[in-house]
This record gives sequence, C-alpha cells and structure tokens, in this order.
Amino acid sequence: MKSLFKLIVLILMLSGCASAGEQHWQMKGLILHVDDLNTMDWPELAHKHGINTIGTHMHPGQVLEFIQSENGKAFLEGCRKYGINVEHQIHAMSELLPRELFEQDPDMFRMNKEGVRSQDCNCCVHSEKALDLIAAKAAEFAALLPSDNHRYYFWLDDGKETCYCPKCKEYSVSEQALIIENRMIEAIRKVDPQAKLAHLCYSNSMSAPVKVKPAEGIFLEFAPIDRTWDRPLSDKEAPALLNGSVTHGEIVKYLEDNLKVFPAEDAVVLEYWLDVSLFSRWKKPAVQLPWNREVFEADIDTYAGYGIRNVTSFAVYMDSTYFRKYPDTGCLQEYIDGLSAEK
Repeated sequence: MKSLFKLIVLILMLSGCASAGEQHWQMKGLILHVDDLNTMDWPELAHKHGINTIGTHMHPGQVLEFIQSENGKAFLEGCRKYGINVEHQIHAMSELLPRELFEQDPDMFRMNKEGVRSQDCNCCVHSEKALDLIAAKAAEFAALLPSDNHRYYFWLDDGKETCYCPKCKEYSVSEQALIIENRMIEAIRKVDPQAKLAHLCYSNSMSAPVKVKPAEGIFLEFAPIDRTWDRPLSDKEAPALLNGSVTHGEIVKYLEDNLKVFPAEDAVVLEYWLDVSLFSRWKKPAVQLPWNREVFEADIDTYAGYGIRNVTSFAVYMDSTYFRKYPDTGCLQEYIDGLSAEK
C-alpha cells in the first residue's frame, strides 16, 4: 500500500512539473501565398523548424485552384504527414459578393461619401440580400476549403472603405465588418459545427466595435500593419512605418480595447515579422528579410502578457527563388525558438 501511495505521489509531482513547463503558445503559424507553396516543399521546411500551422493566401478562387491541383494535394498530404494544421487566410469579399451583381441590385453595394452606390469594394451591410448572398458563399467556401483547426478567415476588401448610406454610416468599419461576420458564422456552422470566424482588426478596422456584439464563434485577429518592426510594440513612442498616423502606444491601446470585446485566449495575432512581401513593398524581386530577433521576442512577451496564445506571421515571397538567393533559414528557427520558450 505504501508503495502504491508513493507511486501516486510521484505521478502527481511529475504531472505538476509537466504543467508548470507547458509552452504558452498553442498556434505557431505562417501564412504563405499559394505561389510560395507551389514552388517548394513547405510542409517539410515547416516541420523542420517546428511550425504547426500554415495559412494559405490570397483569394478564395486562387486558394481553391491550388488546393485542387497536384501540387496542392501534395501540400495537404505533406501537412497531414507532419501534423501541420492547414487553414486559409483570404481576402474574400469580392468573391463573396461578386462585383458583376451590381447591375442587378446596386443597393447590395456600398454607398460612397458622395451618396452614390459603388461596386468598387465591400457592401452595404443593411442589405439583407447582400448579407444572405455573402453568408451562403462563405459556407460554400468553408465546405470546399475546410480548416483543420476549424478557424476560418474571410476578410473584407483590404483596408478599403465601407458603406456610407444613411443606415450604415452610423457604424464604424469594424462594426460593419462584425455585422457581416455575425451573419457568416451562422451559415458556416451549418457546414462545420465547430467553426470559428475571424474578426480582422487591421488598418481602418482597428477600433473596437461598440454598437455591435460578436456572435458565438467570432474571435479576434489582431494584425497591426501600421507599426514599425525595427522597434518593439513596448516602445510606445515609436511611429508607424507605413503611414505615420499612429504610434505603438495607440496600437497597443487598440489591442486592449478589442480584448474587452473578444476573449484573449481565443485571439490570434497576425504579425509581419517574417513578411518578405511587406519589406519588399509588395514588389519582386524580393529583398532579404530584415529579421530582428530582439524586437520579435519583445513583441511576443507583450502579446503573451495579454493572455494571447495563438500567433502567426505572413511569410509571403518566401518561395524557391527567395531561398536560392537567401538560403539561410535561421529566422524561421529563431521564430519557433521564441514561441517554444516556456512562459
């Protein structure tokens, strides 16, 4: 009996040690354009460096074409082999509500500041017909592009304006996005009952929604593209890199405000530490990534301090051409080393 008691105590002690040493970060991801995935064996490289999630990018049609190709099937098989989750982070609105429908019903599309309906981007979130079509198409894409971790990402048009009609203009960009997302998650869950859908906090949708509450299954995706990456977010006086309109302090305040609306434990940080395309100003030939380990490690400490446990980074333009010119993959290892350290 004493031996059994000692064994139980030992098991409990070992269990406590394992719990104490648990890694903080659950999702350790990368987002890659389908062109990147087409040119090299990313599942092998991701496995080598400990990446556990790959997000495909950029538009639904592009991603679907890749996934259904021989290279795409090999990519999925490789990810299954190594236990890597595949999700799809995509700019979707132009395909959720095709622009050619404008002639049939202009009221589905946004009104600009001049009071004119326009099919240039996004939609009118007070058009029930538009919301029904968007939700149905989102469910269709969810069925065709299932997510291994049940997280779905169907973003609005990239940083573009939303609707200024009399009903919509009372709502912020983030609130208009959330109206659409709330409708989409309802439809997507008919395809995947465990589905969760991202609310993208990015560019002009950084402010936390106030007038609209998230439906069950909506999670925060925080993507601070208007920051700089040569100074950490904890340096609150640092100015934005892309447009100079905000400081790091203001960006962190946006995060804090959004975490009052969305739970931190389910939130995803979408960063740009590894995004060659951003540092190349979205033009090829690509420049070498200006990787900054110190800034990255300070940033993940900041995010961890808010209880966030899921992180991914764009790594677009990391294709075979890039690695032939810049073969060192040390940045990927340092990225994972940082995310694997005990917190």
